[in-house]
Amino acid sequence: MNEREQICSIALTRLAYISLAGLRELYQRFGSATEVIDNRGNLRDAVPDISPKAEQALLNIDEAMHRAEAEYTWCKANGVEIFPMNSPSYPQRLSDCSDAPVVLYYKGTADLNHKRIVSVVGTRHCTTYGFDLLHRLMSDLRPYGEVLVVSGLAYGVDITAHREALANGFPTVAVLAHGLDQIYPYSHKDTAKKMLEQGGLVTEYVSQTTAMRGNFVQRNRIVAGLSDCTIVVESAAKGGGLITASIARSYNKDVFAFPGAVTAEYSQGCNNLIRDNNASLITGAEDLVKAMRWDTDVKLNEAKREGIERRLFENLSDDEKTIVGVLQETNDLQVNVLTVKSGMPIQKVLALMFNLEMKGVVRGMAGGCYHLL
Repeated sequence: MNEREQICSIALTRLAYISLAGLRELYQRFGSATEVIDNRGNLRDAVPDISPKAEQALLNIDEAMHRAEAEYTWCKANGVEIFPMNSPSYPQRLSDCSDAPVVLYYKGTADLNHKRIVSVVGTRHCTTYGFDLLHRLMSDLRPYGEVLVVSGLAYGVDITAHREALANGFPTVAVLAHGLDQIYPYSHKDTAKKMLEQGGLVTEYVSQTTAMRGNFVQRNRIVAGLSDCTIVVESAAKGGGLITASIARSYNKDVFAFPGAVTAEYSQGCNNLIRDNNASLITGAEDLVKAMRWDTDVKLNEAKREGIERRLFENLSDDEKTIVGVLQETNDLQVNVLTVKSGMPIQKVLALMFNLEMKGVVRGMAGGCYHLL
């Protein structure tokens, strides 16, 4: 990703009078932040309904560009990666969400396009019951392969999820409500430091952005959008975990919740989610794995160890065989990745995926991925 595109992407986020939805529309219309800024004098040709204030903000973008250049320099000096929306490193699951940020700042080692990603959320007043659930969940997930665990580094369920993931060898990423020049809460700095080597820290906020209350609500959409599913461990009748679960449902992602005693204050939210059919009940890793169909991969690996090889169907067309070949090299890919790797137009790939599903060769999975059976 070139330097100017990164700087232009940062600058767009610094403008007043342009909503997140408006920024995304401009980005999609022009294809890049650089094109938006280079064509700012003719915006009405592409976006006739742009507001006069937004148009004026873009025309007077010099101050925002200076701030963006300073941020770019800071990021490079501090090992922070900048992912504009059109970067291949930008998390694809998140980019499919209507309110995805135009740019992300990331520091760490984990792949934000990891094969399996789960968000774990819940109360900041995690009880012994919640601690035990998370300990058992992470431990029991190990036989099913590596999972990237996403949470928010907050007290309670969040920090416990991160620490249990680290203890069980899983990469774990925290979505922050402030810039990467600080850690909040500060008491979690040691865990955050470990996560840089076994996971990472990600935010949509530039450096020197403090942890304001509204930012925590805003970042919940990233927690939900990064993952294949959201797990609510413990929650009171109201709480940030429930907001994240609601956002995940709006993104058509799976939501799971652990049940608790009907009299337990910090199980009310989970019980209500299950009662209202807004979350599927799970009691442990096995339920999660079956619901996400990850057990298929385990069975396939066992078959491979026994020397049984996958056989291609004889009735596949040459184009279908090309798609299968791509998935054999790297399984569980999204359509846009399949388009690039196969060299075929996206509409053709979509038609091929439909045919392959009908033939029982592939299966659609959460996050818009396709799995070769």
